[in-house]
Amino acid sequence: MREAGAARVRILPEILSNKIAAGEVVERPASVIKELVENAIDAGSDRISVDIEDGGRKLIRVSDNGYGMSHDDALLAIERYATSKIASESDLFDIRSLGFRGEALPSIASVSRFTMITRDESSDAGTEIQVEGGKIRAVNPAGAPRGTMIEVRQLFFNTPARRKFMKTAATEFGHVADTLSCIALSRPKIRFTLTHNDKTVRQWHNVRTPEDRMADVLGTSTVRLLYPVSGQAPAASLSGWVCDPSFNRATAGKIYIFVNGRFIRDRGIVHAVMDGFSGRLMKGRFPVAVLYLDVPAGEVDVNVHPTKHEVRFARRRDIYTTVNSAVARALADAGTDANANRDEHSSDAGRQGPAAEDRPAPATFHGAKDHAPEQSARMQETVQELSEKIPAFENPAAHESAGSFATDAAAQARRPVKSEQNMEASPPLPQQPSLFGREDLGRAHVIGQFRNSYILCEKDDELLLIDQHAAHERILYEQFRRRAASGSAVSVQRLLVPETVETGFRESAALEAMLPGLKRAGLEIEPFGPNTFAVHAVPDMLADKPAGPLLLEIAEVADATGYRQKGVERAIDACLLLMACHGAVRANQPLAEKQMKAIVDGLLDCENPSTCPHGRPIRIAWSKGFLDRHFKRIV
Repeated sequence: MREAGAARVRILPEILSNKIAAGEVVERPASVIKELVENAIDAGSDRISVDIEDGGRKLIRVSDNGYGMSHDDALLAIERYATSKIASESDLFDIRSLGFRGEALPSIASVSRFTMITRDESSDAGTEIQVEGGKIRAVNPAGAPRGTMIEVRQLFFNTPARRKFMKTAATEFGHVADTLSCIALSRPKIRFTLTHNDKTVRQWHNVRTPEDRMADVLGTSTVRLLYPVSGQAPAASLSGWVCDPSFNRATAGKIYIFVNGRFIRDRGIVHAVMDGFSGRLMKGRFPVAVLYLDVPAGEVDVNVHPTKHEVRFARRRDIYTTVNSAVARALADAGTDANANRDEHSSDAGRQGPAAEDRPAPATFHGAKDHAPEQSARMQETVQELSEKIPAFENPAAHESAGSFATDAAAQARRPVKSEQNMEASPPLPQQPSLFGREDLGRAHVIGQFRNSYILCEKDDELLLIDQHAAHERILYEQFRRRAASGSAVSVQRLLVPETVETGFRESAALEAMLPGLKRAGLEIEPFGPNTFAVHAVPDMLADKPAGPLLLEIAEVADATGYRQKGVERAIDACLLLMACHGAVRANQPLAEKQMKAIVDGLLDCENPSTCPHGRPIRIAWSKGFLDRHFKRIV
């Protein structure tokens, strides 16, 4: 019990306050590497090596050839609020370095077993400092080249509550690799090396131009689809690249934004980029972009968040407007069609997740722009329908987004607005799904196709309407699921030349866990080097589709689904749904009567012929009596 008059407010011990600061700066191994690599860059390094073990949970080692530190400076560097980058209050408004808060090293040292060996050019010998849980254990001279080497072992060893929140080694490694990739994009003249468990995983060599570094980080196929972006604001200049709209992603993770060489996350700039792509992307899809903003130090506040991922602009509106107009101008100059990939439907992507999306294939996957028309045409072709191929059709126009309601918004916008009187005289036909059961499908007779999107059928005295894309997607999805669950042999089409696809580090780990399940569904994939996979065979129903874009999206879906937390089988199910999305016929695609009949018959074999895998209705019906009353044929 507290004694009367006892103080309620107390000053925390330094070790405890350092641990609290560590919670703000150090979230996971990737956070440690970000801080240490940024310090190495500020120290003038042109070679930086990152070595980790067990995803960084056991060991993190960052070595550089920068300026290094003297004995006294090294001791001061592990004290809180110690920095060489700020000397006066005015310096806070003129930050030109990456690291400056003076908290990173003591915070990291307070939650790990920390060793630093450093030597500057003027010193004959280096200095080794060992810190355990924030307490200095030893300070010794050491032989060392110029530069700094920092080892962080057993991160969070003394804060088990934080340690248990770290993920698996593969997940943590993915975050480390993505963090280093972002930094490498902003520093093309620095050589970065990443080693995991004594194996060199990736090297980013020092290159002459940002384009060369982008090829290393994003892949040569992506770089060949990039268009230059440039713009000038009253207090900022913009440069960079945006990727062709045909090569889009399921998340905004490939929109890289750098301010004065610092990687940041800014919703306003992302929104400005998306506005620049307006009319060129389907809803729920995101572009690939790398943008560099140069802003006078006095016009941007980088001291907003401990991790320095967020900044505040003095002229925010001017910068957003510049980004928006520059992106739109770059796409217009490149001749991209502002309506080519417009999502004509209201997408469910935001509610259903990445697997609920349907998109056209990238114009090219392996690089050459000259191949774009050919691959675009291939992506429009239909797939084998119930063991019988549906032939390709000419001019299959717009694509339907999986998980969207079949409503042609563009066409509706062109229709004349009905007068109030006409609307009262012709009320909309209500949906009556209760009139359309499985038995109705067996007796349905195909009579035509409306707007190349809906199959019209008649059954006794009823008019039936079927969404062709939703129906075909349900058929393919259930076929893939049955085959994957039964383990029976799947009819596959082997590729004469395996198609290789390069993924991100996290996507690579997720995809590897999916391989056995995907093989049961007929998609045979094998690792083919670091973060690269080779597609050897695809299900017959996907034989006419390019495998590369499908595999890339499956990898994104596998990572986004959270397969480790929610289970591999659930993630595989999401991937099967995506395969069905890619394989299903599209809206605005003409079908022959035989093909429409195949879709209607295929629904009879489905466990759930009422909705597509995303929950959209597949069919509705109206009775002849209702139509007679509607048209005043029955008084």
